Amino acid sequence: MTGFTVSEIAGQRLDEIYVYTRDTWGEAQAETYVRELFGCFDRIMRHDQAWRAVPAEFGVDGFYCRHAHHFIYWRQFADGTVGIVTILHERMHQLDRFREDSAP
Repeated sequence: MTGFTVSEIAGQRLDEIYVYTRDTWGEAQAETYVRELFGCFDRIMRHDQAWRAVPAEFGVDGFYCRHAHHFIYWRQFADGTVGIVTILHERMHQLDRFREDSAP
């Protein structure tokens, strides 16, 4: 099986991104940006997106890439499915927010 899944916290981040973008730049821009993020998820799934391994200090196996002003963190499951773990803005302290988002 191939495809991608979006974790609950990543879904919450998408909602936050949509609301912030809508409130700041309008609904059309918010819809465009969220569509672009899903396009990035699709490129990750197809291995058509540059990515890097999550730094060792994060303490998890996974990967990340950048889309505009956000970093997308993901992992690949044994069946080939990509799991979008979280999406963090470039101005966020990545390690601290990643730990918050991945805490049980």
